[in-house]
Amino acid sequence: MSCNPDMGLSRRQTIVLGMLALASALAYLLISAWYYRVGFPLDDAWIHQTYARNLAWRGEWAFMPGQPSGGSTSPLWTMLLTLGYLFRVPFRAWTYLLGVLLLFGTAWLGERLLRQTLPAYRPKFPWFGAFLAMEWHLAWAAVSGMEILLFIVLTLLIFCALFSERKRFLSVGLLTGLLVWVRPDGLTLLGPALWAILFSTKSWKERTGALFLLSFGFALPFAFYLLFNLRLSGAMWPNTFYAKQAEYAVYLQISLLTRLGQQFLQPLVGAGLFLLPGVAWALFRVLSQRRWLEAAIPLWIIGFLTLYALRLPVTYQHGRYAMPVLPFFALLGWVGWWSLRSRMKQLAWRWRTMAVLTFGALTLAFWGRGAVAYAQDVAVIESEMVQIAHWAATHLPAGAVVAAHDIGALGYFTSFHLLDLAGLVSPEVIPFLRDEAALADFLDRRGAQYLITFPDWYPTLTSSLQPIYVTNSPYAPMFGERNMAVYRWNGR
Repeated sequence: MSCNPDMGLSRRQTIVLGMLALASALAYLLISAWYYRVGFPLDDAWIHQTYARNLAWRGEWAFMPGQPSGGSTSPLWTMLLTLGYLFRVPFRAWTYLLGVLLLFGTAWLGERLLRQTLPAYRPKFPWFGAFLAMEWHLAWAAVSGMEILLFIVLTLLIFCALFSERKRFLSVGLLTGLLVWVRPDGLTLLGPALWAILFSTKSWKERTGALFLLSFGFALPFAFYLLFNLRLSGAMWPNTFYAKQAEYAVYLQISLLTRLGQQFLQPLVGAGLFLLPGVAWALFRVLSQRRWLEAAIPLWIIGFLTLYALRLPVTYQHGRYAMPVLPFFALLGWVGWWSLRSRMKQLAWRWRTMAVLTFGALTLAFWGRGAVAYAQDVAVIESEMVQIAHWAATHLPAGAVVAAHDIGALGYFTSFHLLDLAGLVSPEVIPFLRDEAALADFLDRRGAQYLITFPDWYPTLTSSLQPIYVTNSPYAPMFGERNMAVYRWNGR
């Protein structure tokens, strides 16, 4: 593989991809506005917004003013959101603009990387980039308010540097260190970098020099990342790194084979199933022709998904933790199918046409279904978390001590003292996240006055309490969830 900068995209191709990315994301927002209203599909997005606003307006890395904390998994994403607050841009507009730009970056870099790594692929229309702009997971991510596409764009840049004719291991190191500021699992990109050093250098002297450049580039941003977390919370990783693993540790009781299957199925949800034969053929080419450098991408995909199967085996929210591998799985599929074209010429044109139309129809069908899923996700968050935050802001006493599992919207729209039952900004609860008796004792000790939660999430805590407010939204019950409620805790 090579990454020759002279083999980029034309201005027209770039404009096409920009327009497709904008149209794809904008359509999701319009469908969401029609279905219920515009918002974010995860409460976690409000956590990033709260940190960003406090950083811009108060100069604090804190979820609650005056209380620095490490509750943001993605400091770099939070910093980008902060710019919108500094320049007084409406926060939703700024967040969506960043998402559109990153979706365009994903499509553009993906198309460019494919053209530079597969010499036979030279269509006038940027088909692969167009597919990425319309891939439903990526369109969902663009308007999610989350860091997913920022992670993908930096990862694409890393692989482009690894596959360049002139290897740039210093750049790879810097980008990998920067990627950790997006998500801790950015560390996994060190694997492809070491693999590239092993198979793209000709002597141990050259390998030693490349390893030094990689280490030097990585060390500076990574060291600052560790110091940043140590200063905030006294630990090397953000609170979320520990809290998420503790909260979902029960899933580790599922057999490893099942967990692996659940993770590896994520890239197939959508048109990815059609790409699977292409992926298989691309892997066959790598092995049969001993293209060992090219093996860096499939090995990273396997390692990345296996890591989540071992440490955080969850697939909720459309498998958002697995989304970074999707463009690379698609890249392999595209390489494989394009390489099979010469063999497919033996098929009648109608079968080739049918295959292309089927793939296009699947992409569009899942893009549409993804838009509906996005609208439903937004409706649940807006009608539960956001609605209850607005109610609490006007009906609960100022300065109240409120315990909650989902603190994002509450932190953004209220000024209460929050006790985070998920452990993101209250890391002291992480050791007993799943122990409701210990949580009840914690709430008593910390003087909690109110509890806000979905009752099914804490059946023991809420069993003897009468709600003083219930959202009564129709959307959460559509997915088998009882409505969020506010309970008086200190009057039990």
